[in-house]
Amino acid sequence: MNSIDSPLLGLSQRLPPSNLQAEQALLGALLANNRAYERVSEFLAPPHFADPIHGRIFQAISRRIEVGQLADAVTLKGEFEHSGILEEVGGTAYLAQLLSSMVGIINASEYGRAIHDSWLRRQLIDIGETVVNNAFGADAELDGPGQIEAAEQSLFDLATDGGGKDGGFVSFELALSEAIKVAETAFHQDGHVTGLTTGLRDIDGKLGGLHPSDLLILAGRPGMGKSALATKIAFGAAKSLMEQARAEGPNVQPKKQVAIFSLEMSAEQLATRLLSEESRISGDRIRRGDIGQRDFDKFVEVSREIGSLPLQIDDTPGITMSMLRTRCRRLQRTKGLALVVVDYLQLMRPSAGTRPENRVLEISMITQGLKALAKELEIPVLALAQLSRQVESREDKRPQLSDLRESGSIEQDADVVMFIYRDEYYLEQRMPKEVAFDGGAEKFNAAMDEWQQKMTQVHNKADLIIAKQRHGPTGSIPLFFEGVFTRFADLDTVHTDHGH
Repeated sequence: MNSIDSPLLGLSQRLPPSNLQAEQALLGALLANNRAYERVSEFLAPPHFADPIHGRIFQAISRRIEVGQLADAVTLKGEFEHSGILEEVGGTAYLAQLLSSMVGIINASEYGRAIHDSWLRRQLIDIGETVVNNAFGADAELDGPGQIEAAEQSLFDLATDGGGKDGGFVSFELALSEAIKVAETAFHQDGHVTGLTTGLRDIDGKLGGLHPSDLLILAGRPGMGKSALATKIAFGAAKSLMEQARAEGPNVQPKKQVAIFSLEMSAEQLATRLLSEESRISGDRIRRGDIGQRDFDKFVEVSREIGSLPLQIDDTPGITMSMLRTRCRRLQRTKGLALVVVDYLQLMRPSAGTRPENRVLEISMITQGLKALAKELEIPVLALAQLSRQVESREDKRPQLSDLRESGSIEQDADVVMFIYRDEYYLEQRMPKEVAFDGGAEKFNAAMDEWQQKMTQVHNKADLIIAKQRHGPTGSIPLFFEGVFTRFADLDTVHTDHGH
């Protein structure tokens, strides 16, 4: 047992990081010149001080400054005397000592940063100790993967709350120049796409591409082709990233990647689907090995083309929100990230350590997490959602926003909600059966003719219904869908205009 204990004992005897001199110097500067407070007030708080007495003094200083009162050694002495804690904070002598260890206002923010940095390190030690204790079995409920996730979550919370990205106000002038930049990009690009292209002309036209910080939901019943359309969009985006890189030079690598989290299909199934779509050989034939030499050569050529695309696939089943967030962050840090696709969100699990009361709350937490991720990484996130069975019980099976209701806050968190709908899918199931016509061959033939006519009209057609869009119009977009290759494409409305 000693061999295990000794390294931990060695660790616990080390003093946690603190910078008491910086704390004294900063408090001295604040007491001498209250304007120095502006330099540290955004990121520094009383708990960040290693010495709790310093924390109390800082709290008293900030309380006075924020209500427009003067905070110096004299006013503070009076305040501490009044509340009976003057001795606790070291008395008048200590306040005077602080003034003598003062630094100039110029250095105030540097000292503030040093204090904050020491606090961050102390938090990291706490997290580290918890990780070690849990690994030794302090929390019997957490298994190995659960512990990894809980540790990732604590680090994430520390990074967002403590490490703090510089937030604050953006002047309207700056916001305006950003808006003009976006408009300029749209003006110079063909098709007026300001965001990342989807590879589908009409969707780009309606959405203006996929925009940073947006959460887009693509919903539909099983069998409608949600995964196929999402794959097509991811593929289109990856292709455009590749083209941008190639335009700069033949060996230039794309600066960003497209990440697909496929919770239903394995990475290999997804790759087969892409191959099938690009080489125009059905996935069914690929699986059976029913391909000739010519097909195989085409296969190799296509796989070489799409193999270099900036696409990353993660097929972890039942991935949790914190795991997905960590992986996206890592990818953005190492290779850059342009788009995240999640297929599909009902298969995700909430972060470890959170236990939502019900399914609706669980889904809300997941959509809120995805929206937060889109904002934090400033990328579009496209999440697929399965629609409830209530669609099937209606005469008109076109999905509506109310079909999402049971899934918690999907509709309110999303910037864009789209439904994929194929008439052909439902019409196929309504093929007239001779049995139903009791030997009336004429009636049966007439019904069959009518059915075939309808089938011809909707053959290879799909509708993408944009039910909600925060930045633009709603409406329906007709698309071309080839069932054999589960392939979506732009619909050539010139030749096949059936009232769309």
